[in-house]
Amino acid sequence: MVTTASQPQQSHYVMSMVIIGVLFAIFGFVTWLNSSLILFVKVGFDLDNVSAFFIPLAFYVSYFVLALPSAVVLKRTGMKKGMALGLFVMAVGSVLFAEFMARYSYSGALVGLFVIGAGLALLQTASNPYVSILGPIESGAKRVAIMGICNKAAGAVAPIVFGALLLSGATAYADKISAAASSSARAALQHAFVSRAFMPYVVMAAVLVVLAIWIVFSSLPEIRPEENRADAGARSSSRRSIFSFPHLWLGVVCIFVYVGMEVMAGDGIVIYGQSAGMALDAAKHLTTWTMIGMLVGYLLGVALTPRFISQQSYLAASAVLGVVFAFAAWVTHGYVSVAFVAALGFANAMMWPAIFPLAIKGLGDRTEFGSALLIMGIAGGAVIPQIFVNIEEFINFQLAFLLVMAPGYAYILFYGLLGHRVGQSRGARAIDSAAATS
Repeated sequence: MVTTASQPQQSHYVMSMVIIGVLFAIFGFVTWLNSSLILFVKVGFDLDNVSAFFIPLAFYVSYFVLALPSAVVLKRTGMKKGMALGLFVMAVGSVLFAEFMARYSYSGALVGLFVIGAGLALLQTASNPYVSILGPIESGAKRVAIMGICNKAAGAVAPIVFGALLLSGATAYADKISAAASSSARAALQHAFVSRAFMPYVVMAAVLVVLAIWIVFSSLPEIRPEENRADAGARSSSRRSIFSFPHLWLGVVCIFVYVGMEVMAGDGIVIYGQSAGMALDAAKHLTTWTMIGMLVGYLLGVALTPRFISQQSYLAASAVLGVVFAFAAWVTHGYVSVAFVAALGFANAMMWPAIFPLAIKGLGDRTEFGSALLIMGIAGGAVIPQIFVNIEEFINFQLAFLLVMAPGYAYILFYGLLGHRVGQSRGARAIDSAAATS
């Protein structure tokens, strides 16, 4: 028997939110390990910035490749079993990553990261619309923000935990590698350093398997998007082509841009900090400060939306703040400039929680497919950082950062003000107006 959206609100709502919160914490932890890995592979494989940024490239491009297949899988399995399957795939990717790092194969490790990303694509394609439609769509940003708190709290812990496990004494190790008397001694030191990743990723794989089994046997109810009464126009939308929802397609671009901004502020800050003169042992913790900024932003968003400000208005305000902080990072220097990059975490916090519900609004039984398209947009985390590291090879890193970030936030501002309304029915717009004044 399929459970409707109203039933979890009455009897399973709190438990459902707890379970989904655990899942958001898991993919927050796994996602924000990438900042530590970028520094880790730079030392262990002796890479330049462009090659080291293949870490987020391999991880995030998997979303683009596998989001649509994930939607097909979810149609067959349902959201609950799909989430469990996503965790299993992530476990397989973690084992592959550990094995290839032990074999000192950077290309193989990237394959492992791609598989981890594939599992996350399936997990996010299910969990994001699930939490969006668990209650009224107008308060979707608030629920997703609560999930974001779980996600970013785990994301703040990840660089600390894996920084301690993988990057402890990394500066001294890098000096040893540079001073090695022979190429064979150098290779042995690098292999020993990279092998540190084996056991943590094997343990993570075991935890993911346990969580997958827990999800299968949990009380998490199944929800079908087309049965969500709060989704305005849901029943009639089943007769419309996916191409008749321009607000969705503009939302896909917005997710693409936003994730690029988030990865630049979260993962890119470690390279930014090094370029600003920070030592490796100090730069490895910078992502945690970005995550703390996001946590503060989420807490404020939960308090304000939708009671005091609509999710679309909050999105526009956040975009303006992003432009301000990006310019501030450009005109300042050293630790102050790095601090403004970390502050982008605060500006970014409520963007995903606002964009996702706005983009899937009114899709009805097209929700899984629309969600998959939005998850494909996560590939922005692969593309935009690569644009940055390639540009900063030729111009000042601060100017390169500004040239990447400012246009991105300008587009997000457009979506918050106008883009989310394009093609929407008058009824949907009326709901927006009511939400803004409620």
